[in-house]
Parts: sequence; C-alpha cells; structure tokens
Amino acid sequence: MFHLQPGQPLGNDRQSWGDELLGSIPNVYVYAANNPSESILAKRRAYGTLVSYNVPPYGRAGLYLELASLKDLIGEYRIGASSDLKQPIWSTCQRCGIDTDVPLLLVEGDDESKVIEPELPESLSPDIFDRWIKRLADYLEVLQERLFSSGLHVLGDKPSVDDLRSFLSAYFDDKLTEEEYEKILKYEQRDGDREWNLLDLLADFVKNFVSHFDNQEEEDNNDSIATARDIVSLLNRNTEELDGVLNLLDGGYIPPAPGGDLLRDGASVLPTGRNIHALDPYRMPAEGAWIRGQSIAEETIRQHLADNDGAYPETIACTLWGLDTIKTRGESIAIVLALVGAKPVKEGTGRIVRYDLIPLEELNRPRIDILASLSGIFRDSFANVVDLLDDMFERCAIANEPVEMNFVKKHALALSNDGVERPAARLFSNPPGDYGSMVNEVVGSGDWDDAESLGETWKGRNVFSYGRNEGSAEGKSGTARPDVLEKLLTTTDRIVQEIDSVEYGLTDIQEYYANTGALKKAAENRKPIDNATNKRKAVALSVVEAFSSPSESDGNAVPVRNVEDVLRLEYRSKFLNPKWRDAMINQGSGGAYEVSQRMTAMVGWAATASVDNFVFDEAAERYALDEDVAKKLQKANPEAFKNIVRRLLEASGRGMWETDDDTLNKLREMYSDVDDTIEQVR
Repeated sequence: MFHLQPGQPLGNDRQSWGDELLGSIPNVYVYAANNPSESILAKRRAYGTLVSYNVPPYGRAGLYLELASLKDLIGEYRIGASSDLKQPIWSTCQRCGIDTDVPLLLVEGDDESKVIEPELPESLSPDIFDRWIKRLADYLEVLQERLFSSGLHVLGDKPSVDDLRSFLSAYFDDKLTEEEYEKILKYEQRDGDREWNLLDLLADFVKNFVSHFDNQEEEDNNDSIATARDIVSLLNRNTEELDGVLNLLDGGYIPPAPGGDLLRDGASVLPTGRNIHALDPYRMPAEGAWIRGQSIAEETIRQHLADNDGAYPETIACTLWGLDTIKTRGESIAIVLALVGAKPVKEGTGRIVRYDLIPLEELNRPRIDILASLSGIFRDSFANVVDLLDDMFERCAIANEPVEMNFVKKHALALSNDGVERPAARLFSNPPGDYGSMVNEVVGSGDWDDAESLGETWKGRNVFSYGRNEGSAEGKSGTARPDVLEKLLTTTDRIVQEIDSVEYGLTDIQEYYANTGALKKAAENRKPIDNATNKRKAVALSVVEAFSSPSESDGNAVPVRNVEDVLRLEYRSKFLNPKWRDAMINQGSGGAYEVSQRMTAMVGWAATASVDNFVFDEAAERYALDEDVAKKLQKANPEAFKNIVRRLLEASGRGMWETDDDTLNKLREMYSDVDDTIEQVR
C-alpha cells in the first residue's frame, strides 16, 4: 500500500514515503480491473505498473428459506384469493422483517400513506390487501434478481462453463434463450469434463451451413450472440493475468486497457492482465452522466419535499469518490451541479472549462447548498474538477439573488458576518497527502466510546478545504477550515451516496460506513434533541445504485432509496443468503476473511445508521450457530472466525442486537474455544 503513505498527492518528492520505501525497486501491482480509480494513485505515488485481474462470476440472489415460502404463499393466494392465507402471509413477513420494507398500508382514496399493523389482516378489504400483495411480490422480484459476486477470483484461472454462463446471464439480463446459451457455450472444454466429438462438430457445421440458405437471419448476425461469443473468448483469456505478472517480472511490456467492469463498460475492459488506465478528467460529467445526474438530483429533492412537508433541504452532503466518478463518467459531479443549479460549459474541443449557474427563473426552485465530501483519491486525481467546482461555489455565493432562493449565498453570508475566511469553501477532505477517515480503524479496534465519537472522528479527519483558492506555504493544496465545515454540518438535511457497481455495495467494504455513515453521524450530532423521543433528529441518507436503470415501480425515475432500505436489501441478497455464504466459504481462508470483514462492517453500520435486529439474528444463525459452517470457517481461518463471533458479542454489548442469554452463552463459549486454539498455534 505504498500509494497510500504520506507524501505529495500527484508525484513523489524526496520526503514522500513511497519514494523512500521503494527506491529503485520495480513495483509490480496486481490490481482489480474494476478499480481504475485507486490504480491511478498506485502509478502516480508508487511507480506502479499494473496487471489487472477479473472480478468473480456473478450470482443471482434468488429466494431462500422463509423468503421462498413467502413467494409460494403469495402464489397460492393469487390463484385462489383465499382469505385464509392473509394471516400466514402477514406473519411470515413479520418473521422475515419484510413488513418494514413493504408495510401494509391503509388506502384512503389514492393516498397510500397511513401505515397499519393489523392483528387480524383477514379483516381487511380485498382491495387493500391485494394492493399490498402486489407491492410485496414486486419487492420479492427485486430481491430475487439482485446480483452479487459469487466467491473470489483466482488469478489466472479460466472460468468454468457455469461461470461463463453467470457472466453472460448478468450481462444480458437473461435476455438470451436457453437454446442461445447452449449454442454459445456448447464447445467450451473444461478440464476434461467434455471431450471433442468430431462427428458432432461436423454435424453442426452441416446443419449451420444448410440453415444459412434457409434463414436470412444467420446466427452470427445476431448482435447479442456475437457479443456473447466475444465475451466468452475474452474471459477465457484470464490466463493472461499470470502471463502478465511473469512478463512484467521479466522486464516485459504490459499492454494498456481501460479499467472498469463488464456490466457497465462492456467487453472493452477484457481481457484482463493489462495495465489499466482511466478517462479524460476534463470531460466530466459526460453527457449521459449529466442527464442521469439531473434526474437523481430532482428525485432526491422530490423525496425530501415529500418527507418534510414541502420544505426544501438547505444543505445536502454529497460524496465524491474517485471510483464511482470514473465508472459513471462523473455522475456524482452532475448531481452536485444539478442540486446547486449549474451546468457544464464546453469549449470547441469538447473539454469542460466552467460550470455556469442556471438562471433562477429557469431553475424554478432554490439553489441547494452542498457539503462535498471528497475521497483522497478524488481530491488528487481530479484537481481540475475540484478547481472548477470551487470557482462555481465562489460565484454562487456572491450571485445577485435573494438568500431564500440561494442557500449557498445564505450560509456564506452568515459565515462572513461572523468573520470566517473563505465562507464559500465547500470541498472538504483529509489532510493533504493523507487518506481515509480513520473511522474503520477505530471500529476495527473496538476502541470507541459511542456512535457520536465516530462522527467526530470523521469531522477531525475531513476539516481540510480544497480548491483553486486554497494552498499553503509548502505548495500543498488544502487549508483547515473547521468553522465552515461546522456550519455545513449543522445545516445538512440529507446525504447522497452513489454505489458504482454490483461487486461492492454498502455492506461489502469498510469505506462506506467509515465515510458516509460517519458523515451522517457527524451531521446528526449537530441536530437538536427531540423532547418526545429524547433523540437527535435523523439526517436522511439517500443511496443511488448507479448500475440500476429506471423502472416502472420507481415511476421511471432513477431509483433513490433510503440507506435503511438498501442495507436490508443487500443483507438479504448477499450476506444472509446461503448461496452467497456457501460460495464464499468454499474459497477457504480468503473467503472466511471476506465474511469476517462484512461482520465488522455490520457493526459499523449499526453504529452510524441502523441495522435491524433480524439481520444480527440471521447472521449469528448462518455463520456461528450453524455447526458445520462454524467448523469450516474456524478451520479455514481461525482469526476470521474469532472476529465473526467477537462482532456478534460486541453488537450485543453495545445494545445494537437483542438476543437471548442462551445464544450469548454459546457465542462466549465459541469465542473462548477459538481463542484457545489460536494461542496453542502461536
């Protein structure tokens, strides 16, 4: 991790740790093809020559255990519409926790707003119950079709026929027929499982030759099938990953290729085993990203108005990360511009040179103020975008507009009246040359007092303002501006976070809760306490899955969901899913480590947002209380299993999870046993 050590952001000097640690040693860096963002940093700050590797095959979540039973009950109800099934369906929903995601609503005309929890659902009218059944079935369909990474990728391994099928199924969204899959994959020979049959090959050749004259739509003219065959051919070149490493160690040349993932960027990111690069930072947001960003911004505002009796948010905190910026071509930048009411301006070559304010009469709503939370990688990789945004905020703060229609100006004036310098600063990140909020380190160590302290850890690490108007005597960009950050946190009413791909969601890595979750907590720390609940007002966190498409169920808008809904959706489709669990456990020590990391992230989310009790219940059941699974995990990686049990006990001790004494005693005994085992090995 030389590229994350202290030093200059865009190139090393003699004081940079990367330069000191590496010296003249070549840095061969094997890197995930779907992470071009951090890989750029490895080149700039650690002299890395990259060899990319592929992502694991995709799996579909499907339905399992009581979720599968629930679908069957719905099917039976729809066939017979028997009122006898109303109570079993409702009871199953309550046991699964789905009544939270799809509450039973009392319909008053067209207003589906009043939530009820009937003790006797069979007493409800068929119209009310049937509407709810439709929403419930739609939710199960979404859950069933969710994609996840199945297991781990092995460097240089060719995918199996099943793996190839899973890649194609995810890419084409099951638009190909079974017959077409058979044609595409028929002659994929794998490890002696299939032997070549020359007579079969000859028969197929004759059949296809004859059909060429009978059918004007020759198979290879089918774009989807041709694309699928290209993808299969390129995936079979995974072996070039190891070839690339050996070639590089021998001083050879590694050909370049764009970084990205198959589902978003198509076959251009294949084959792997390449020296990956990103995109032109002077063309962001791209046209498609600008269109989607505007849609996301308007949907976010619409949801906020609906949740807050028509009141506009004064400040929305937006996370700008390098990875999602590259993979979406600047969608998160477009969201920021659209919320403020600005647009990109291009020069003749197509490069973006300025972000101009849209006139208020055209915008037709107030300008929303922004707290832009920059990852260290975004800050360093897209300095031109940072400067353009900074310039836009400066102009917005002095625009000749009423403050009730320009919240940037409203807050900047208040800060200026208090004598605060640079009141229009809106772009905040870690100290110059440094990376990360440190919240994940604190959660990982278990050495933290309460959730509020995690928010303050985030604030202390993100107090530095960036832009063309910032700098220091040492020439490094970035100035600590705690007063401005404090004002923005105090006025933050909502947060927006994009997820760029299906491979890594909120629950898969530590960075989401450590940055966005902790930002949410930092903003909530500054909200007044509600006398009725004795709690501070919650700050909503809107999550945008950038890989998703508009759907009818979302009113043909880009889906923008609350973090609590996305967490439940992710946990059900992945971490609590036996299919995901078994695929990961089959990867041995590495798989056990991944399970362990997600258990730590669960505690992080429980601290900074919320995790439902049923999630901890089922996690304990799947990974600790299942004797067979526990044995496999402990054998594969005792330290990882110890952490799994430790996090469950920690969740109970911190009041995040309510469970019975018998369960806790079993977990304590497990923890003691695995601890003894590890000590004996040492």
